[in-house]
Amino acid sequence: MLHVRSIWNGAISFGLVSIPIKLVNATESHSISFRQIHLEDGGRIRYRKVCELDEREVSSTEIGKGYEDADGTIIPITDDDLAHLPIPTAKTIEIVAFVPADRIDPLQMDAAYYLQAGGAPAAKPYALLREALKRSNKVAIAKYALRGRERLGMLRVVGDAIAMHGLLWPDEVRAPEGVAPETSITVRDKELDLADALMDTLGEVDLDDLHDEYREAVEEVVAAKAAGETPREAPAAPSSGKVLDLMAALEKSVRAAKESRGEEPHPAEEPTEAEEAEVSRLPQRKSTRTAPKQTGGKKSTSTAKKTTAAPRKSTAKKTTASKSTAKKTAAKKTTAHKTTARKTTAKETPATKRPTKKTTSGKRTA
Repeated sequence: MLHVRSIWNGAISFGLVSIPIKLVNATESHSISFRQIHLEDGGRIRYRKVCELDEREVSSTEIGKGYEDADGTIIPITDDDLAHLPIPTAKTIEIVAFVPADRIDPLQMDAAYYLQAGGAPAAKPYALLREALKRSNKVAIAKYALRGRERLGMLRVVGDAIAMHGLLWPDEVRAPEGVAPETSITVRDKELDLADALMDTLGEVDLDDLHDEYREAVEEVVAAKAAGETPREAPAAPSSGKVLDLMAALEKSVRAAKESRGEEPHPAEEPTEAEEAEVSRLPQRKSTRTAPKQTGGKKSTSTAKKTTAAPRKSTAKKTTASKSTAKKTAAKKTTAHKTTARKTTAKETPATKRPTKKTTSGKRTA
């Protein structure tokens, strides 16, 4: 930790015990920074600090702090003024309580720091506080001042070191009003069972195996353009149907998670047509049936369907009658009569209101 530059020097106040420490950042950002440029010629865009009174650029050594009053008056505040504030936390991390770790809302978590022992005299009290935190399974709540304001902190043990998480004050955390759905939602037990199955299938992950793929992709683009090459195209997103309901989505997710781990899906988890189908509007089909001619008055589609069924009954009756007549007549007359019956049936199939008496008119219409 000696090579890391400290951002604050002071002491931990642990009752009457004072532990000299140095505050160093526990995290670092690996995100890629971009510069603003002029699109026309690629020149850098810079922000210069200019005094508005004499309209000249000033260096950082000429810049101090000032508080703007309600009437616009600027009141200068020096570092010496802040160093002599009448509060104990100006140069001290004052421990005020020890509480269970689950009492801290993760929403309050802010920046993280390591507390480094400030020299050999601090080693023994530093180790004492560390071991006391370990044995109690608690965290220490402290107050400290940093960058012009008093802050809240939580001290905990990380390995052999003491870390401090900056905490937001309770009134700085917004209540989740208006965030949750306002409508009443009922979650079925089967949906919860599938959600549990999905959680079990995904299992745990070693956080060390996770990495920033976005940053790596940006680095590839930068390297390709620096070499005068065309950046690699993004892979096409896999096409998938729109799942019809939540149950199908959960079942499909469980199968996909198992397949990614090389596990065979259970036969009951095989995809169904409902899961693979897409929600889309079906095109209107053109009917191949010829609409019946209207002889008078308005006829609805439902009427046409009903009247179509009626001739089938009459046709059956006439066919029976034809068969009985055929037994009494010669074979030639029977054949002719059956041929006439077939023609009559074909003509009478279109919807008519009085099919038994319209055989002749049906022929004229044809």
